[in-house]
Amino acid sequence: MRAYIGLGANIGDAGSTLASAVGALDELPGTRVRGVSRLYATVPVGLTDQPEFRNAVVALDAPAMDDPSSGALALLTSLKGLERAFGRRRGKRWGPRELDLDLLVYGRARLAIERPAEARSIDATPGPPADVKLLVVPHPAAQTRLFVLAPLADLAPGLVPPGWGRLVETARRQRLAAEGPDAVRPIGTWDALARAWRPVQPR
Repeated sequence: MRAYIGLGANIGDAGSTLASAVGALDELPGTRVRGVSRLYATVPVGLTDQPEFRNAVVALDAPAMDDPSSGALALLTSLKGLERAFGRRRGKRWGPRELDLDLLVYGRARLAIERPAEARSIDATPGPPADVKLLVVPHPAAQTRLFVLAPLADLAPGLVPPGWGRLVETARRQRLAAEGPDAVRPIGTWDALARAWRPVQPR
């Protein structure tokens, strides 16, 4: 099952953290990384008084299970486990992140299912709203976030996620027009052999 995973961080050496996270995703049982976007420097959303983020997207082949719901929840549980392994701590919504891993798209599945406790965000507070307890796929905010759309378009510009009714590239261009070119800046290209991003050469 082809899945797209959003990566983000802005604490410490965020670029190196994301590179290590790509390696960790490739080592999950039964998974294989099939593509890695460019690395982007992005303006914080929501809580703006914090460092810039580093964002990327990974195309991942995940094990096919008996039904999409089981597969998506299993993958999400693995992602949340990786966040904790990389030192993710409870913090403010939209606040600084050691590592953030989001399940953006999971094949052709369109899901809204309750998350078990181990698949919930580490910064979900006790008694969260119902939507925090749900896994919604495709990610409900992905098509309004340029920091997701820019790297996703690197890998799958012609993809039409279920329910979107438009190409990823079309959504990216529309958000770029709304937010402006300074909102996201490509700063690295993925070197698969070195498992690291190489700096983008200035034009």
